[in-house]
Amino acid sequence: MTLARVEDRGDRAVVVNMNVDRRGALSPDLYAAIREALALAAQKRIRAVILTAEGGFFCAGGDLNVLIERRTLSELERRAKVDELHDLVRLIRSSPVPVIAAVEGGAAGAGASLALACDLIVAAEGAKFTAAYVKAGLVPDAGLTSALSRLVPRALAMEMCLLARPVTAERMYALGAVNAVVPAGEADASAHALADALAQGPRAAQGSIRKLVADAYETTEADQLDAERNGMAAAAGGPEAAEGIAAFLEKRKPSFGV
Repeated sequence: MTLARVEDRGDRAVVVNMNVDRRGALSPDLYAAIREALALAAQKRIRAVILTAEGGFFCAGGDLNVLIERRTLSELERRAKVDELHDLVRLIRSSPVPVIAAVEGGAAGAGASLALACDLIVAAEGAKFTAAYVKAGLVPDAGLTSALSRLVPRALAMEMCLLARPVTAERMYALGAVNAVVPAGEADASAHALADALAQGPRAAQGSIRKLVADAYETTEADQLDAERNGMAAAAGGPEAAEGIAAFLEKRKPSFGV
């Protein structure tokens, strides 16, 4: 049985986690689907990638049964398995187009990592973000500590990771870590509305913006100023800026095309 699929919807690629019986736990099929969607994103017609799930729960993270099996592996082999997941997070973070997470029910462990690696997050009312690794004697992976350190106060990050206390979508929204909280069952539709809005904008500029913002967390101000200078100089001479500036001066809606 296939546990994930990719839907090519013309101007967006949608990854659907279908591992309903295990509340969207990670699977090789999900890894492959995310890689496929991000490969599609290289095409100029694709304006966004959406990560969503069936069954009312975004992703429960790693399957503990799989982790039990990995106990027989050497530490070097276990590191290689974790690197497979980390490579997936790196792919999401280096996507040429914005990646949107549609979180219903909750995102736990590496599932929370995947959601927080996205550029935009829509969560349903009552959805919870959980880092319960400590309950199993494990530590966070997939960039979760990095994401939490950027998005929430240190005390809350410690509370989530040390005490495994879930944080509601509403609280994450109040902290600015989630873009919108919508009624249960509407996260997917809301994510598509964001993709619709992105599709009307300038693709190249959006790609540059998401890279600038992502890199800003890990670079010096001097290097960031240089990156912004280079980005602005390149954009100002391009067709998107020509259309955008003309539309602004002519008081009309810009048409960026694909």
